[in-house]
This record gives sequence, C-alpha cells and structure tokens, in this order.
Amino acid sequence: MINYLSSPFKWFFKLEAASGLMLLVSALIALVISNSSLSNYYFDTLNEYLFIGINSFGLKLSVLHWINDALMAIFFFFVTLEIKREFIQGELSNIKQALLPIIAAIGGMLVPALFYISINYSEPETLNGWAIPSATDIAFSLGILSLLGSRVPISLKVFLTALAIIDDLGAILIIAFFYSGDLSIFYLSLVLLSYILLLILNKFSIKIFSPYLIIGLLMWFFTYKSGIHATIAGVLLASTIPHRIKDKDFSLLINLEHGISPYVAFIIMPLFAFANAGVNLDGLSISSLMAPVPLGILCGLFFGKQIGVLLFSYISIKLKFAEVPNNSNWLSLYGVSILTGIGFTMSLFVGNLAFVDNSQYMDGVKIGVLTGSLLSTIFGYLVLLLSSKR
Repeated sequence: MINYLSSPFKWFFKLEAASGLMLLVSALIALVISNSSLSNYYFDTLNEYLFIGINSFGLKLSVLHWINDALMAIFFFFVTLEIKREFIQGELSNIKQALLPIIAAIGGMLVPALFYISINYSEPETLNGWAIPSATDIAFSLGILSLLGSRVPISLKVFLTALAIIDDLGAILIIAFFYSGDLSIFYLSLVLLSYILLLILNKFSIKIFSPYLIIGLLMWFFTYKSGIHATIAGVLLASTIPHRIKDKDFSLLINLEHGISPYVAFIIMPLFAFANAGVNLDGLSISSLMAPVPLGILCGLFFGKQIGVLLFSYISIKLKFAEVPNNSNWLSLYGVSILTGIGFTMSLFVGNLAFVDNSQYMDGVKIGVLTGSLLSTIFGYLVLLLSSKR
C-alpha cells in the first residue's frame, strides 16, 4: 500500500471529513424537530408538492422527492466524477494498490446483505431491503477518522476512502439493477439517444460544460420517466465528462469536481440528511429494534460490515493478493472495518428506494440505520484509539 497522499486525495479527504460533521448536525436537528411541536410542520413541508417546468413540460413532485431524486442525482454525478478520476490517475489506477479495498468492499457489501436476509427471510415484503446495510457513508466515516488525526496512518485513510468509493460504485449498480420500476421503452430510447450525444461530445473532447448540462437535464427527465431511478442520469452524465492524463493544463472533470464539491458536501448532503433522518421516537423501545427490518439493518451494518471487510481483507492478504497497509496492524485495520458500518445517508437513500411502495417500514429503516451507524461510530473510534496506543 502507498504511504503518501496525492494532492487531489488530500483535498478530497479534508472535504469529506468536514462534510461528515455537517451531516451529523443536520441529522440531530432533524431528530429534534421531528420529536418536537414542530414535527407536523417538518413532515408536511417534506410532503408538499412542487411543480418545476415550463407549461405542461415538467414534473410535480413532493419536496422530499425533489431532494431524493433531483439533488441526489447531482451527488451521484459528483461521486462518479470521483470514481472516474481515481481509476484514471488516482489511488485506484494501480491494480496492486486497488486490490485490497476492492476485495474488502465486496465483502462489505455481501456479508451485511446476508445478515439482513437471514433475519428477514420469512418476511417477503421486507426482503427488498437487503441492500440497505451494504452501503457506507463516505463523508461520515472519513469525518470520524479525521478526529484521530496523525494517530491513524495515511495508508488506512487511503484504504477507507478507496473502499468507500468502490462501495458507492456498488450502490450505483444495485440501484440501477434492483431498484428500478416498470420500464418505458420509449423513454429508455430517449435516455440512450441522450447518452450517445454525450459520448459524441466526449469523443471530440468538448471542454465546455453547457452542452453536457443541457443534454444531461433532458436525460434526467427521460430517466425519471423511464422507470430507472433518476439518480442514474447523474452517473451516466459524469461518465462522459472528458478527462485524460495528458490534460495537464485543463481538465473539465477536475474543474467540475472541485467546483460542485462544496455544494454537495455542505448543502446537498446535509439537506438530504435533514430531510430523511427525522423519525418520531415516541413509544420507541428495545422491542422496536427487534422488528425484522431495523434488526436486520442494525446487524448488517454493525456486525456484517466489520466481518465482511475484515474477513475478505484477511483472506486476500493471506493469499498474497494484497498487503497490509503500511504502518498499520490488524487491530487498526479492524477499527477501520467497523467504521465502514456507518451507513447513514447512503443506507437511508437505499432504504427509500427499497420501500418506496411500503412506506410503513421507513421508521424501522431509520431506527436501524441510525442505531447501526452510531454503534459503528463509537466502537470504530475506540478500537482505532486503542490501536494507536500500541
């Protein structure tokens, strides 16, 4: 593993770490408001419908849907820019460096899903939530890691960031293949046509963003209408933004990544956390956590994530596919494995997709995600603190 940080990585790590603190504050405010006299105003506002468009060409969605479908498309656009840059010339461009976080991320997605399925196997309605504990909140997990400062080796920061980025890629694939609705061939054709036009712009190395943006907005509308989740439009758009290693003076991808990153980190993600973390805790008890949905998510995030990441890392290292990160030990690697159980915003997002037709389970999703993420935060931090004193 590498023992240095590239400039883009340093910038990215600091940004995500700061964003994690914003997410925590936003979630706490949402929890306080949703359990106060303002709770009706909070939920009524989120369910208020807004029309955005021109004349009859547009969409009328609730405030919550605009946040989850439109603003989160910008988030996934940003994430895909990160992934593309990392694979072209970042920490994942070298297969030897990338192998450990790739294998660990696979374990961190598979094992939590198995935990959830084992608890919900007799409940056909709730099985659709199997992917909820497979997600990692990159900003929150890096925010906790940053609190330890230099006591955590650089190589572990690289490992966790790379793993979380690959985790996001897995979430994108899960959303595309497992959480899409009834498909419209007509609108899918328009999505394909839009994507071809974007590929043509890329082919000719067009470095002006406006044509990509215009086609991208239309593609988002077509994607929403097609039955595929609208956030996939952000993924498709980002995949066509040009970036080549020889572009030393100007890269549209890097310019966009740096340009929108503060808005994603400090507006979009905190707003998403505020809109989705609110849950009424009246009557909450231990028995509430024992219901299949919250219990499956809690166990998947807290137990499944750490077991999956550590086990798959151990196997890959013992088989000499990868190496232990520099200046780290198994205890510190275990601490980072626990931190991957902070699903928070990404798990809430997948939960909204999983139970879009069964909203009665959403309170259970929020309780499971918040509890599992909290336990992963506390125990991950303590284990890393202990490992730094050895």
